[in-house]
Amino acid sequence: MAKEPKSRTSKPADRKASKKEAPQLDQGSAESKFRPRLRDMYEQQVVPALMKEFGYKNVMQVPKLERVVLNVGMGEAIQNVKLLESAVTELSMITGQKPVVTRAKKAIAGFKLRQGLPIGAKVTLRSRRMYEFFDRLVTLALPRIRDFRGISPKAFDGRGNYTLGLKEQLIFPEIKYDEVASIHGMDITVVTTAKTNDEGKALLKHLGMPFRT
Repeated sequence: MAKEPKSRTSKPADRKASKKEAPQLDQGSAESKFRPRLRDMYEQQVVPALMKEFGYKNVMQVPKLERVVLNVGMGEAIQNVKLLESAVTELSMITGQKPVVTRAKKAIAGFKLRQGLPIGAKVTLRSRRMYEFFDRLVTLALPRIRDFRGISPKAFDGRGNYTLGLKEQLIFPEIKYDEVASIHGMDITVVTTAKTNDEGKALLKHLGMPFRT
């Protein structure tokens, strides 16, 4: 007797694979129960301050951090793939999360770049890891920049999101100078729920972002 074809809707293997793509904290683990200092600061200090500053009538109107995206472009990886492997390892150390390798969307003959070639790495942080990373960025990493006088207040996108360009990964204490394969920069984009640049800037400033005056 011929076997009936399996329904297309029942693919448990595919569902398991899709769940693995987005790493999550184990329920009930010590890591998942840890509450970031910056989250408490936001709820106890930043929310009341922003409500008073902008006259919000409801707590739900107060802008908050939504996600932080770290992006490293490694054009040199075309010639030396080990540089990209090193960048992926460093991003993992900095963020505590496995990065996604980014690939070229189109070919550029002048740069010997083929479509689909790995050229960088990206990490998107949310929830606990987002707060932890932001806290370490403003309290530990940025002050380690030589002759640091604050960051530009002009890098907002018009909708309250901010992008910070770093020249080298060595400002993060997790990275050891003697162990890096190459010195490279990265872009850090802080995505907020703010509707304007003024609201986004106020949120980040209250959370400790050291803007130049």
